[in-house]
Amino acid sequence: MTQYVTPDLCDAYPEVEVLEPIFSNYGGRESFGGEIVTIKCFEDNSLVKENVDKPGKGKVMVVDGGGSTRNALLGDMLAEKAAKNGWEGIIVYGCIRDVDVIMETDLGVQALGTHPRKTDKKGIGEMNVTVKFAGVTIKPGMYAYADNNGIIISEKPLSMPE
Repeated sequence: MTQYVTPDLCDAYPEVEVLEPIFSNYGGRESFGGEIVTIKCFEDNSLVKENVDKPGKGKVMVVDGGGSTRNALLGDMLAEKAAKNGWEGIIVYGCIRDVDVIMETDLGVQALGTHPRKTDKKGIGEMNVTVKFAGVTIKPGMYAYADNNGIIISEKPLSMPE
């Protein structure tokens, strides 16, 4: 598994965009990267639940939860399913829960914070749409790279400099 170092990527690829530093790293992987699949949902993680069941090798799920801190869009069971199906990581513009288990899961997870309450599942949300948060516009098919230094977004796949 490639170890990504976002400062080195920023130095090598000055054109990348950097999300505002509002996220914390909660996953079992310190760094992760891959092609972006977007989900836009507000206080309803139905589409997250649906997508962790799909193959995710080489992909990062970017979940725009509208920045809500009233419930969690990802918990341990969904994180474990995502890891089992090969997802590289999940970035949540919102909260997650079950962090002690998620920290032991082979999955990159970055989120705004934690909240113990789950969401209602009403089937509301949009898949593979352009989302905008933390100062960056993110389109499906772009690439995300994350580590303890932050999260960067690129139009094209990046490789670690030698």
